[in-house]
Amino acid sequence: MKIEKRFQGVAVSPGIARGIAYIYRPDEELPPRRTVTDTDAEVVRFQTALTQTCRQIIELRDRVAQSVGSGDAEIFDAHLMIVEDGVVTGEVERMIRTERCNAEHAFHGVTQRYAKTFSEMEDAYLRERAIDLADVERRVIHNLLGRDLAGLGALDSPHVVFAPNLTPGDTAQMNRAYVLGFCTATGGKVSHTAIMARSLNIPAIVGIHDVLTQIESGDEVLLDGYSGLVVVNPTPATLSEYGELQAQRRVMESELTQLRETVSATRDGRRVTLSANIETDNDVWTVVESGAEGVGLFRTEFLFIGRDDLPGEDEQAAAYRTVVEAVRPHPVIIRTLDLGGDKLHDILHAVAEENPFLGWRAIRVCLERTDVFKTQLRAILRASTAGGVQLMFPMISGLAELREAKRLLDECRVELRVEGRAFDEKMQVGMMIEVPSAAVIADLFAREVDFFSLGTNDLVQYTVAADRGNEHIAHLYEPTHPAVIRLIKQTVEAAHGAGIWVGVCGEMGGDPVLIPLLIGLGVDELSCGVAVLPRVKRAVQSLDGGACRALAAEALECSTAPEILARCERIARANYPELL
Repeated sequence: MKIEKRFQGVAVSPGIARGIAYIYRPDEELPPRRTVTDTDAEVVRFQTALTQTCRQIIELRDRVAQSVGSGDAEIFDAHLMIVEDGVVTGEVERMIRTERCNAEHAFHGVTQRYAKTFSEMEDAYLRERAIDLADVERRVIHNLLGRDLAGLGALDSPHVVFAPNLTPGDTAQMNRAYVLGFCTATGGKVSHTAIMARSLNIPAIVGIHDVLTQIESGDEVLLDGYSGLVVVNPTPATLSEYGELQAQRRVMESELTQLRETVSATRDGRRVTLSANIETDNDVWTVVESGAEGVGLFRTEFLFIGRDDLPGEDEQAAAYRTVVEAVRPHPVIIRTLDLGGDKLHDILHAVAEENPFLGWRAIRVCLERTDVFKTQLRAILRASTAGGVQLMFPMISGLAELREAKRLLDECRVELRVEGRAFDEKMQVGMMIEVPSAAVIADLFAREVDFFSLGTNDLVQYTVAADRGNEHIAHLYEPTHPAVIRLIKQTVEAAHGAGIWVGVCGEMGGDPVLIPLLIGLGVDELSCGVAVLPRVKRAVQSLDGGACRALAAEALECSTAPEILARCERIARANYPELL
């Protein structure tokens, strides 16, 4: 009898899958280098492969749009942008001509360089774009080599798929009747593959690095997309336990769908606004469907990534207006550009930095490149005529930065008045609290803004000096670290003392275990991904405000992160064990 083995990863798409394992290892051999004599013909061969790839991606996008929805099909527009990117293709063609090498070798070399840049970015969402690049690279090279890219679409019986990684193309080609669930050795919650899995309702787990060395095709497996657990060769007792859990979760999911129109308030009437975080203007339909009370974080970086020019004022204003009009009468908080010079190197001609995490990024870039910044500020102001727009500055560390940003905003207001362009004169202006220095002097900032939004991902990272994406020190990334909790409390007290509100737009705001603590600390708004928003609402509605305040008081007296986390888990399990 085979021994049961358990592996813990990161759950990215809920559900439970039980079946036979299938190990999927796509063709990973490097394209060989060949010397070509006719470089013009080789360039034509490359361009033909690009045209063929575009056609395939469009067909795939249309198929996904019909089966899943246009929102998820938009993922493949990013793939088309890569194929059609004149900077990338231009570099490949130059390499073919100057090095007299074959197209597949040149394309692999160029895309790998860009993939490395993406994979080293601090923002998890942008890091995952390296996978999109890998998907396009594989398609182009297969077309150059005349190979079929059947992938997981070739499966002809039900399996649970295990792979080093999966691209959005792999996921889109899955036959839901035959792919019961999947697990990858790498990847993250914000990858397009994870997004596709959630839309296709395929249970999925990522980040189990050693599972591929301890599992074989044909093994019986159980995959828990709620907790991130994979069980290989489950015992009868484990299967029985999961049968009961699966029945309970089906009931819970049905109940959660009924919460869309209900009020987000604790049992004793403490109102907590629930908003959604979105990446692009194409995500807005999910906000409406989720029952969110607006957008608590609209990341504008999508307009600047994957292009060799800067987006104009009209283009930006149109994108912002699309979201505002779809969400109104609820508000939309638009965060100004939060990218580093390393990510906009080609556009801004920035100098490479040894440590971009602590370097020229976000508001620092904007205050130096005022042409870029003012274009965005004018676009946001123009979009504010649609109603409900709130503007938010990222990574403010000192008063001088905030005041300069507000001065430039005032300049834009004056310019628009002179031009006769309308905008909301009363548009609220806030800032993110994500740098410890900002939290420490939050009382000074509170006098000059209309609201705070706690970016807990960076606040935790900067406070404990630990990159959560670094596996060697990930254990040090503790959201319940006493220093983090005290900074949050200090920020909330400063905000309320000045008569302004404070929200949370980091991952802490979507974690049911930490919601009692955040409510107890006094936050007014929680903004999270739309996929978890119904669970957050259930958690809020299940809690008592007094008990949450008592928890916060206890947490502020604790000396270690595990102590605080244990108290949070105790409250959460007592009120909504079904969510955990």
